[in-house]
Amino acid sequence: MDSSDLFYLSETVARLTVDQNLDPNNLEAPSPNAMMVDAPEEHLVEPNGSENDSNVAIINPDVMESDTVLASDYEAMKDVVLTPLADEPRILEDTVHTWTVESWRSLSKKEHGPVFEAGGYPWRILLFPFGNSCDQSSIYLEHGFDPDDVPDDWSCCVQFAIVLWNPNDPRIWFHHAAHHRFTKEEGDWGFTRFLDLRKMFNVAWEGSDRPIVENDTANITAYVRVVEDETGVLWHNFNNYDSKKETGYVGLKNQGATCYLNSLLQSLYFTNAFRKAIYQIPTENQERMDNSAYTLQRLFYQLQTSDTAVSTNELTKSFGWETRQIFEQQDVQELSRKLMEQMEKKMQGTPYEKVLPGLFCGKVKTYISCINIPYESNRVEDFWDLQLNVSGNKDISESFQDYMEVERLHGDNQYFATDKYGFQDANKGVVFVSFPDVLHLQLKRFEYDVQRDAMMKVNDRYEFPEEFDAARYLSPDADMSEPWEYQLHGVLVHSGDLNAGHYYAFLKPNKEGWWYKYDDDKVTKATKREVFEENFGGPYRTPNRQLRNLSQKKTPLLRPNSAYMLVYIRKSRLDKILTPVTASDTPIHLHRRFEEEKAALEAQRREREEQHLYIGVKAITEATFQHYGGTDLAEFDAPLEQGPGAPRYYRVLRAATMQEVVADIAQDIGQDPKRVRVWVMVNRQNKTIRPDQPVMDLRSTVEETYSRATAHRDLALRLWVEVAEEVNADGEAIWPTYQGQQNGVIVKNDLILLFLKWFDVESQSLKGVGHVYISKEKRVEELVPIIMKKMGWGDKLPSDEKIQLWEEIKPNMIEGLKAKQSLKAAELQDGDIVCFQRMHERKSRLGLGESRSSEDANKSPDRFEDAREYYDFLLNKKTVAFRAHPSRCDATKYPDLELVLNAKMTYDKLAEKVGERLQVPPTHLRFYTITTTGMPRTPVKRTPNATLFTILNPSGYGQLNMNQRTNALFFEVLEMSLAEFDTKKSVKVVFLSEGITKEEQFDILVPKNGQVSDLIEGLVKKAKIPSEDEGGKLRVYEINNHKWFRDLDRTYPVISINDYTTVVAERIPEEELANDNNQYISVFQFQGETNRSHGMPFRFLIHEKEKFSDTKKRLEKRTGLKGKSFEKIKFAVVRRQQMAKPVYLSDDDILWNVASNEDDYLGLDHPDRSRPHRNGGGDLVIKG
Repeated sequence: MDSSDLFYLSETVARLTVDQNLDPNNLEAPSPNAMMVDAPEEHLVEPNGSENDSNVAIINPDVMESDTVLASDYEAMKDVVLTPLADEPRILEDTVHTWTVESWRSLSKKEHGPVFEAGGYPWRILLFPFGNSCDQSSIYLEHGFDPDDVPDDWSCCVQFAIVLWNPNDPRIWFHHAAHHRFTKEEGDWGFTRFLDLRKMFNVAWEGSDRPIVENDTANITAYVRVVEDETGVLWHNFNNYDSKKETGYVGLKNQGATCYLNSLLQSLYFTNAFRKAIYQIPTENQERMDNSAYTLQRLFYQLQTSDTAVSTNELTKSFGWETRQIFEQQDVQELSRKLMEQMEKKMQGTPYEKVLPGLFCGKVKTYISCINIPYESNRVEDFWDLQLNVSGNKDISESFQDYMEVERLHGDNQYFATDKYGFQDANKGVVFVSFPDVLHLQLKRFEYDVQRDAMMKVNDRYEFPEEFDAARYLSPDADMSEPWEYQLHGVLVHSGDLNAGHYYAFLKPNKEGWWYKYDDDKVTKATKREVFEENFGGPYRTPNRQLRNLSQKKTPLLRPNSAYMLVYIRKSRLDKILTPVTASDTPIHLHRRFEEEKAALEAQRREREEQHLYIGVKAITEATFQHYGGTDLAEFDAPLEQGPGAPRYYRVLRAATMQEVVADIAQDIGQDPKRVRVWVMVNRQNKTIRPDQPVMDLRSTVEETYSRATAHRDLALRLWVEVAEEVNADGEAIWPTYQGQQNGVIVKNDLILLFLKWFDVESQSLKGVGHVYISKEKRVEELVPIIMKKMGWGDKLPSDEKIQLWEEIKPNMIEGLKAKQSLKAAELQDGDIVCFQRMHERKSRLGLGESRSSEDANKSPDRFEDAREYYDFLLNKKTVAFRAHPSRCDATKYPDLELVLNAKMTYDKLAEKVGERLQVPPTHLRFYTITTTGMPRTPVKRTPNATLFTILNPSGYGQLNMNQRTNALFFEVLEMSLAEFDTKKSVKVVFLSEGITKEEQFDILVPKNGQVSDLIEGLVKKAKIPSEDEGGKLRVYEINNHKWFRDLDRTYPVISINDYTTVVAERIPEEELANDNNQYISVFQFQGETNRSHGMPFRFLIHEKEKFSDTKKRLEKRTGLKGKSFEKIKFAVVRRQQMAKPVYLSDDDILWNVASNEDDYLGLDHPDRSRPHRNGGGDLVIKG
């Protein structure tokens, strides 16, 4: 077995492991390539259940052979073993080769047949006569190239069959068939379990008295059909597939469930006029990642220039989408409409604001034309896409006819043609005035199934042409100056069902040429059969165009994939729409920005590659220490270049000497290198970072110095930089300690290095002063003259003042130093920090030795008179951002602010600080925590033990609190104190002032022990409407999901109002006040299907014996809907038990009789006009 065979043996084990259809008892059996053996006709569904997994070859075995076909009749056998393929590739060549195998049981483990040619390439049969590690013979087809002669990019698509037969009796034969894409990496394919060895020798074959291998001899015939690989990806496994190299285009990465977004974006991208229009949106001054126009420009630019699949992360973030939207499939039509709407907004006020309507907007006329009189009512509206019914229609033509079907209005349904003509017979319908240059047809593949009471996918066969003439759908007075012929440009496909599916697109980027399939990050060429036939939907069809009936099922198997959206371009405008997009069309600032980002990425790449050669050096200088106002000598974990108090950062070679490092640092701080030395800083056990000792041997490398430093907690070498105050005659530095001698001896005396910090009471700040060398045998009080000199305070302090000294041991441990104690006794050592403070002394009142500041009597709660208090503040300091609540507070009145606060402060103290900045009473402030996505959470409870720390870092609830920001709060300014507010319940009330046509929402505060009557009083005040005595009685009711839920009695407790329903208030109609009849019906609104409810529901008084024609007049008054809006409504009685089956009413019906059950609804069937123009349903939002 040669090396290539060994490769396939190892690959086989992996395939066997994942192949669930192979014998589980033989998972260890190696073979050149593992094979799948499917039942007849099952090659339409892949073995692992997926719809399209080209990694697995498809095989059609037959286990019982025909008595009428002889294995020696090659032409007849070819028709039996090489059945038509579902892909229908063009046949290039058929070749039949027979190998007579003699002395079968004397053969070696592995045998090769003679080489033969098919399709211009060499082939041979590979035989394992006793099985490839199994108890069945194994037979494969493999290419006949020498291992070193296989071209790197060689591939050949072959349908083949292997027939084993008795040369003495050609009626006895057995075969397997498969198809495969042969490549250099996958050069053999076949059948590990071809035939059980026990059935081959000395056992009569079924229906015969002879074995299939007789006298140790049998024939193996290979039927090889080489087929055309028209697209270059037939049966491709897509390992290491390069879309850009193969097609010139790149795909889009799927973030989770964004395939629907990807297919739409690719369609819009290849509508070149749209791409050019997007490039014209002025974004050079708005290059922000929350600007959807800018991120869309960036996406299109990357699709033009990138060599790999492009991410949509920037775009979806600019939409304001969270994780939920990323992993939740949305409707392509709705996304298309909202994206168009957003881009149209971005173009407003620019010279290009009419570009998008010019591309995608057509006009349709809705009319009612009287038959017997010259009167017509019509309305012309814009449309950006058309929704065509699939169910009941076989193609686009029938759908257009269905769309334009004329309805005859006659009899009881006559049209009222103004007072002049009265009721008249009329025709009602629609006709198109114009179609857009780019016509988007949305195919209604999802409809409500009455029997299942659910939305279902319509998998009916529905054909669409490559070209069609739309002129016949236009009104007679339409502009016919140029043809209205359209050519197909794109097919967006949905594969799957309602609950789970996948989107991809077939697009034709150019006027002539190939179609391409855009399936997320993969782009491939596509045949017209893939574009059209395979996306018509309906049952699978065999290559002879007959319906497939898999496994003799009663109903044919339906395709899961079908066209969902079609993009047609007007043929006379093709050159305009598909105009090439050149470099000059791309915004200059966009090109410049990507060049900058590319250069930055390249620099980062080089830096990563060279990272192992470099190390960071963080250095503290006298200047950085003096500008640093925190604990320790510096904050080494802070971001680099964060102000003058941050450590200086140097990136140096690990192999560089310390002398080179000192030279670099000296140059940076403007000093002579001879006067500079560096101390290595180490982590002490108390978690502080202090200088340990100076680097005396400057010949050592940075790597060696870093390695010698103990207790590393930083990836950088940390240094303290000392500058000598004295030099000798040769300009050499004179150091107080660790002074090197000419003989190489280093002198360490009893001087210790201390750092001094000053707590300035007046400015409430901590400042680094510098360093000092002092003998450890001296007393603490001897530091005072040194401090006085450094601070410029003279030789002596006033008699009522003193200097207090502390040692900063660690941030939470600040201990006073005793004046008479020696530094040695105080356990001070190199690198320790002494903090001092100037204080007033009052012996007469406080006793000997006690002191306090001169302004202690007027001490502010935010003023620290003692350094220890200030250190405690530093330990608990927190910078918090405050923002006005997005829905409960006016952000224009109360701007954002940022405060530095003590995490120990209470809720009341927090409110006081924020109220002071906002200039509002602190008692009227309410705070809300914020999610990591910037949305408000629940209000913060005011409790005695609550602190800023516990508010921002609540305990418990696990993952819930991990999604809370720890540095920001929302605030709300209340109309009353928070204490009073806590005694009230906030109720959102929708007030109907004009029937159901005008809704106003109010937040009403009512005492928690109040009743609905109190809620009504609060509404009158908040809405500033007439009182009940002046304007009429009000009533309150609850609704849920656009359905009436219940009336709320005036004595009903407010505290019991459901938080999950909507509370509605309205004036009680006069007819109800004047009528003793209490027979009401619940009314709701829906669009087409009763589950698509919308709008405001209400209760309506019904009268016995009243015809519905009269009822409608009262309904018109009750709803406030007038004119054409009311005329379009269809009325129906809807049973609660059968919500899907509305019973539509005529004018002669009596609602009292039809609505016989108490829980029947009256439904108003009309479009949802509350949505913005061109908006779809759902909660899909594009914010940026």
